[in-house]
Amino acid sequence: MTEPQPDPSSGPPNHGTPERAGRQGPAREPSPVAGLAAEYAAKAGLHRTHDGRVDVLRSAGGVQGIAESIVPGLMFLVAFTITRELTLSLVAALASAAVFTVVRLVQRRPLTQALAGVVGVGISAWLANSTGKAEDFYLPGFFTNAGYILAMVLSIFLKWPVAGLLFGFIRNEGLDWRKDAVRVRAYQLGTWIIVAVLALRLVVQVPLYLMGPDGLAALATTRLIMGAPLYILGVWIAWLVTRPAAVDAGTDSNGEDAGLKA
Repeated sequence: MTEPQPDPSSGPPNHGTPERAGRQGPAREPSPVAGLAAEYAAKAGLHRTHDGRVDVLRSAGGVQGIAESIVPGLMFLVAFTITRELTLSLVAALASAAVFTVVRLVQRRPLTQALAGVVGVGISAWLANSTGKAEDFYLPGFFTNAGYILAMVLSIFLKWPVAGLLFGFIRNEGLDWRKDAVRVRAYQLGTWIIVAVLALRLVVQVPLYLMGPDGLAALATTRLIMGAPLYILGVWIAWLVTRPAAVDAGTDSNGEDAGLKA
């Protein structure tokens, strides 16, 4: 099952407030690397609320995006539990993913997330149908999680933690946080939290997968619970622990920086 993807149609987040811009004077010319970080954060779909906090639900794709990531797996579980027919259950999962694509066509919304869901479910269905093992429907998700873990751990050791690239953009820090060892460590910790969420999935779900048919119901259930809901919780906690401890400049009358509110 694919991770929930944000809806690109909602556009990039706001980059600051007019009041702050007025205090700082002429804007600095952004560096190419900062531009890449901003583009990466925008494509990752992180959004901020009007008061500068991360909008976790919207960043996870909203209600529709979360449904697109959950329903195909749920349909597979329900159909297989009732019928014990692998082919029918795979068709049910693929059909539900296709329905979301049609819904987005009717809504005239971008198809990126829905098509990614169809492709992901299609690969899972193909693998399960090829091996004849229902539990193999969930196997591709393990490799996806492992890939994310490796990429994030690498970013931590290279001192380019993924949490910093994403949250720093939303907080208007750009890449300035890399000049502050304290902020780098904070964003490394935030990235470790997201890594822990992904690793927890593997720790819980791989043993259930290895149980074969006997562990299928538990595997499917934990995949649903530890999918979007756990991902949202992990991102929210990572956001909280990476909040700037203090603001050195550009504070308003209440001592708070509108762009660095967490």
